[in-house]
Amino acid sequence: MEVKIVIGENTEIREINENQTVKDMLEIMDVPSETVVVKKNNYIVIEEEPVADGDTIEIIQVIYGG
Repeated sequence: MEVKIVIGENTEIREINENQTVKDMLEIMDVPSETVVVKKNNYIVIEEEPVADGDTIEIIQVIYGG
């Protein structure tokens, strides 16, 4: 199964396993879930959202600090 991942200006196609969630993908990519907002097919989703073949996943870095 393949998904399109968009991070900023970068886009890549990545192979995923069946029954993978957004959280699983973030862990594989070493992206802390607390630092991003994730959109699946243009809708904001939670970490437990399943990812399916052909989905477009956009990872948006959240800017924070003091």
